[in-house]
Amino acid sequence: MGGAKNAALPILIATLLTAEECQLSNVPNLTDTSLVLHLLEQFGAEVHYDGNTVRAKTSALNATEASYSLVKALRASFWVLAPLLARGRAARVALPGGDLIGARPVDLHLDGLAKMGADITLKHGVVYATAPDGLKPAMIDLRFPSVGATHQLMMAASLTPGVTAIKGCAQEPEVIALANFLNGMGADIQGAGSSVIEIRGASELSGTTSNLIGDRIEAGTYLLAGAITNGDVTVQGVDPLFFGNFLDILTEMGLTVSSGDNWVRVKSVGELKPVHVKTGPFPGFATDLQAPLMAALTVAKGTSTIEETIYEGRFGHASELARLGAHITIADRIVTIDGVPELNGAPVDGLDIRAAASLALAALAAKGSSELHEVHHLRRGYEHFERKMSSLGARVWSRVSDPEDFIFAGC
Repeated sequence: MGGAKNAALPILIATLLTAEECQLSNVPNLTDTSLVLHLLEQFGAEVHYDGNTVRAKTSALNATEASYSLVKALRASFWVLAPLLARGRAARVALPGGDLIGARPVDLHLDGLAKMGADITLKHGVVYATAPDGLKPAMIDLRFPSVGATHQLMMAASLTPGVTAIKGCAQEPEVIALANFLNGMGADIQGAGSSVIEIRGASELSGTTSNLIGDRIEAGTYLLAGAITNGDVTVQGVDPLFFGNFLDILTEMGLTVSSGDNWVRVKSVGELKPVHVKTGPFPGFATDLQAPLMAALTVAKGTSTIEETIYEGRFGHASELARLGAHITIADRIVTIDGVPELNGAPVDGLDIRAAASLALAALAAKGSSELHEVHHLRRGYEHFERKMSSLGARVWSRVSDPEDFIFAGC
């Protein structure tokens, strides 16, 4: 697997906390990665991207305002608020955009930074924040284990002398990865991966090097590709512990699951069984795998349900799966999937990163060819998707006349 996008983005943003050079390897070549690198350059960073290695050095912050065009395109851009405040003591950042999968409010971010002494106002969709005397250590209690808020507050606290404690933290592997990176820069972070994180911040952070963890969402998508096509898929370069209860769900679906230190294998041994699951914070079922799992369940024998507890609007792919012949109904935040014997190829639109991936999986299992449009979303989260799918035996290619389209033929 390639490096984890959801770890790469906050770690790249964290390089703004120091004037020294940071080097990060195993960085996935994705649209979202490029957007963050452009954002770093706006603040004065010298960025070099060679292969899958990034070197970034921000000798001095030359701006405190994040470009609206970048923030509206990528939600993670909002995380620059913390390093700008902690290092530059002022920031002006537009409210984030990104995928259309729900409201995703940022009040947890702002409340936490306010407790650290930031003066924050919101006008015309822009956050204005200042800390002229610097941020202060604080005790912060998150009412929901938000990954983004945990990232944001860890970064802010790392460059704030004193001890900041955050309760109710997200426990995802990507949080641990950021904590390890910040520790390499000179912070002292304890408890990452648990609900309580304690950060002993420093007045100055240094450069460091790091190798990104494998992408558990990308890996899970390919494992589900094997499931929906009655295949046998092994993913390498990812710790099985990063999946939380996802591997248990695959076992419940009737798949044979085996794993080692940095690999997982899923083998189909018969008809897929229905399951009843709900998304949740780690180690619960990751919301980023909800759409690909839904695709696999469209051909399971029986009725499955998925409850989405994280993002209320993350069901846009359901209507597109129906174009391929899936039987899906939605009531509030619960989707009911009645498995069908066969899907059929059709033109579909990928409305966000994971929706596009789910439609790609369904197209692989469908009879005949399918056209997937709006694939720029797919390229935001999956490095070399065509090549990797082809290595698994899929027939995937791009239109010469329109490089924004993929054509998928069922396996």
